[in-house]
Amino acid sequence: MQARSALFDVYGDHLRWRGGVAPVASLVRLLVPLDVSPAAVRTGVSRMVRQGWLAPVRLPEGAGYELTERAERRLDEAHARIYRTTPSAGWDAPWDGRWHLVVLQRPANRPERERVESAMKYLGYAPLSTPPNGTWLAPRPSPELTAMLGAEEIRAQAFTAEHEGDPAELVAQAWDLAPVARAYEEWTATARALLDEAGPEPDDETAFAVRFQLVHEWRKFLFIDPALPAALLPDDWPGRQAAAIFD
Repeated sequence: MQARSALFDVYGDHLRWRGGVAPVASLVRLLVPLDVSPAAVRTGVSRMVRQGWLAPVRLPEGAGYELTERAERRLDEAHARIYRTTPSAGWDAPWDGRWHLVVLQRPANRPERERVESAMKYLGYAPLSTPPNGTWLAPRPSPELTAMLGAEEIRAQAFTAEHEGDPAELVAQAWDLAPVARAYEEWTATARALLDEAGPEPDDETAFAVRFQLVHEWRKFLFIDPALPAALLPDDWPGRQAAAIFD
């Protein structure tokens, strides 16, 4: 587990709801059960400061770090998707059969294009051509789309439309769900193994470490699963069983 990624989990899943600030010593102590070294924690914190996710503060216990507004916004959005606390976050959210199309201004340079394409996929959109030509598709608008486009200073046109053909064919054209299905099957196997190893009454440190690992691995689905409505997924979609275990 990389320190920077683990720190995002510490802040997003624990500290965000406890003031969003902690001394360095506490961050080190929290990641001991995950086998993240103190040196790696300090390096990870420094990187997050440079990237604008954390800001240094002085605390009674010594040097500490708090979440920036940008980090709070991103972690709150991720939290809503991880725990499916918004109407559009879960597979069981109703779908009206309409698609959301976004036509983006194509960034001039390659690094910017790659960053915007990665952000669109994170929000659940898929390009309608390979390589992407600027037109993206999703079964419903992402509530995070406007903020992302504003941050990237990208102009876009967005509208909803119905598709007269078979929705399954459009899904197959836009998304490759086979790797996502395998990832859910692997997560389920890992979760069961971790829970069996921990036993029915784990001590606090073991419970913290197991829960941390399960959330850490589950968070990766934000980057690969477009969270399609149930009507667009196979009846035996392994994400359902994985979600039941996660819940």
